[in-house]
Amino acid sequence: MRIARFVHNDTIAFGTVELDEDRGEHPNTIAVLNGDPLVTAVQYTGERLLLDDVRLVAPIIPRSKVVAIGRNYAAHAAEFGNEVPEEPMTFLKPNTSVIGSGEPIIYPKQTTAVDHEGELAVVIGRICKDVPVERVPEVIFGYTCSNDVSARDLQQRDKQWGRAKGFDTFCPLGPWIVTHLSLEEASDLDLRVTVTRNGETLERQSSTTKNLVHGIAELVSFVSSFTTLLPGDVILTGTPEGVGRIEPGDVVDVEIEGIGTLSNPVVAAE
Repeated sequence: MRIARFVHNDTIAFGTVELDEDRGEHPNTIAVLNGDPLVTAVQYTGERLLLDDVRLVAPIIPRSKVVAIGRNYAAHAAEFGNEVPEEPMTFLKPNTSVIGSGEPIIYPKQTTAVDHEGELAVVIGRICKDVPVERVPEVIFGYTCSNDVSARDLQQRDKQWGRAKGFDTFCPLGPWIVTHLSLEEASDLDLRVTVTRNGETLERQSSTTKNLVHGIAELVSFVSSFTTLLPGDVILTGTPEGVGRIEPGDVVDVEIEGIGTLSNPVVAAE
């Protein structure tokens, strides 16, 4: 199941997405749901809309937190001259940094060096704390694409990552949450990031989630050992090598096999 959050006629709602590739009865449509599926059971209203007639927004309501993981691909750590940490390296991105696919990444005036970081994101589905590794599948609602946008110069200047990775719009998520992938399937997905600039498409990142240093189950268990996770919380699992600069006018696509493509234009702050 693909669960999306969308706007139609000035109303925000959730729905389940059926694509042409599914070969179902209603290709490229969204079936409207009652309420928030992260809070209540999935209930259909009976209304169905064309995907072309709605605007997708972030697939979660960012109530609480985004916990991100640093240096979780060995090749990415190496490209910055860093060692791989023995334990997962965590930091927080504010919920105000979350945007959806199609929404613009705002390039702040305070920086001249903004990078993309495409990542697999894990969406938590229930309140949990101190989750054993073997029980992690019970607390995962689904998976989506993410972009841990980072102001690299501020990251180096501040000697910590709160401002550099916490600007509004610096956490695109989407286009929807996929709930049907097993933990094993999510742990072996191709991930690719491309940047379109002046009509030319540049491939920047290409890897697979099987190269994660600390796997999905380990990450969820570790994060839940120090903070209570709530429905709709998101864990970004880390980015592979190949991160690079983005500029106003670019379009950044994060594509993950079996999930979809998160696409965001980059615009300068006014």
